[in-house]
Amino acid sequence: MERNMQSSVYILASKPRGTLYIGVTKNLKTRIYQHKNNLVKGFTSSYSVHTLVYFECCDSIISAINREKQLKNWKRAWKIELIEQSNPHWHDLYNHI
Repeated sequence: MERNMQSSVYILASKPRGTLYIGVTKNLKTRIYQHKNNLVKGFTSSYSVHTLVYFECCDSIISAINREKQLKNWKRAWKIELIEQSNPHWHDLYNHI
């Protein structure tokens, strides 16, 4: 199965160490495209949260949802540490999916 067609949990940022958004999807590439082009009305479009800074592929949508809930309950510092472990410069990972 292609990575962009797997269930995924992802984190978007407005800028390095800026506003964060955690989401879950079955099609990462399409969902991030929607966020980047403000096709998703709500938090990400209101606060210009469009940079994909972290993602994880999961075995199922249920495991992705559970991971999303776990990450949303984390302290902000833990989320930043998670992002910076694999993406220390907060590069946009969209072209890598």
